This record gives sequence, structure tokens and C-alpha cells, in this order.
Amino acid sequence: MRYGIAILPDMPWRTARPLWERAEEMGFTHAWTYDHLVWGGLPDSQWFSCIPTLTAAAAVTSRIGLGTFVASPNFRHPAAFSREVQTLADISDDRLLVGLGVGGSPDSQILGQPASTVRQRVDRFQEFVGVLDGTLRNDHVSVDGEYFSTLDMRLVGGEVRSRVPLLLAGNGPRSVRFAARHGDGWVTTGSAADSVDEWFDAVAANHRLLTETAADAGRSLDTYLAVDFAPCSPLESVDRFDSMVGRAAEIGFTDVIVHWPRASDPYRGDVAVLEELAARGFGA
Repeated sequence: MRYGIAILPDMPWRTARPLWERAEEMGFTHAWTYDHLVWGGLPDSQWFSCIPTLTAAAAVTSRIGLGTFVASPNFRHPAAFSREVQTLADISDDRLLVGLGVGGSPDSQILGQPASTVRQRVDRFQEFVGVLDGTLRNDHVSVDGEYFSTLDMRLVGGEVRSRVPLLLAGNGPRSVRFAARHGDGWVTTGSAADSVDEWFDAVAANHRLLTETAADAGRSLDTYLAVDFAPCSPLESVDRFDSMVGRAAEIGFTDVIVHWPRASDPYRGDVAVLEELAARGFGA
């Protein structure tokens, strides 16, 4: 099992920088931040941009993977985003992990986008992934899609896609199958549930669907579970963390992600528990 931590971009860099440095010191394999214009979980909070934050984190760390959790088509064009991905992969010495998802509200309306159905948003996301993949692999890319178009997008100097894993998020069957066939990994937060058992049961069913679909395509993927989205806090105690990680491992997940504990909701928690886990070793 590998361990990751998500640090919300709701604080100035002078406050956030020590958390990113400490995450590497603690031994996390990867660290992530959210990619939104406005996040519905903290709509009244100060909020900072994902890619500049990860770029700053790359400059003060040397080993830890750095991830988008998750980028979406809500306010991004895949060709323009590919340039940011190419640049950050270079700056971070190929430590970038590109988490991608359909995206939700309020980002889905902030730029004046018309209302769309879930099916349309999934269609748009799948087209986004295809164009992003192509513009990270090929020079002179032209696409005339339903949602995105490019005209002679350049990639001088060679492809970068082999150095940048695309980790596709999703909980519905269609998105899980798409991740299995087209992603380098799958990221899931699970689905809303009334109990921890119910949450893990749904997560396990999706994991089976992913692995079966991937096997049929002759593929295998890393799988990332964000355990904070269960109806309990994984950092409530060391025992709670160990129990949830153990259940994730039994299902077959390769990675788990927790959030840096905050003083208030969401992700309220005690940093002392995180420090105790780091001192002991996360996998002990």
C-alpha cells in the first residue's frame, strides 16, 4: 500500500508551504490539491489555484509525487491544459500525477456554461481525456470534436505522455469502465452511504468492475481510494486509520489518500494522529 495526502488550497502559500514540506518528511508517496475555481465544500473560503500551488510545491520538495485532485473540463480546454501538464512535469522532474474527473458545481456554471445532463458531462469528460492524451503524445494535433477543437497544436521536443500518468476518477459504471480502458489509474471517493460497511461494499463492487473490465482489455491499473469520503474520519484514531486501510487493501487498492486535518469541517481532525502515524510508519 502507498499513502497520499490531500492539502486543500484554501490558505496562502506562506501557510501552506510547511505542510507540503512536512508531507514529504512524513514519508507520503504522493500529495494532492484540489482543482476548482470555487469549491462547493468551502464556497466562502479564500481559494488558490491548483497548478501554481503544485509548481510551488515542486520547488520545495524533491521526492513526493504531486497530483491534481482532480482537474476537470469545467473551466479547462485539454490543449491548453496539456501545456501546463508538460511544463509542470518538467519542473517537478516527472513527479506529476494528473487526476481527472467530470467536475461538479459550482464550477460547472461559473463561466456561464449552459446547464447540462450527467450524460453530457461524461461525454465531454471522455472527449477531454482523448484530446489531452493526444496533445501529450503528438505534434501537429488538430481535432474537431463536439466539445473541444484544436488546430495544429504543437508538441516540439518529443512526447511527454509516457511520463505523465492520467488517473481517471469516477463512481458510476460508465466512468469506471472508461477508467479501466483508458486510464493509467482509477481514483474514487466512493458514493454517499449511511454506514462505513455500506460505503466499502459499494467501493468494492466498483473495484471489481474496474479490474474485470481492465483484465478483459489486457490491462491492469493502480487504484486510489480517498478514505475521507467514508461516513467517518480515518484520522479519528490510529486504530481507525489502520482498520480503513486494511479494508482498502483487502479490496485490492494500491493507494489510499487522506486529507491534512483541518481545525473545522470539512476534514476536521487532529494533526497529532497524523504525526503519530508518521512516527510509527503508515504501513505498520
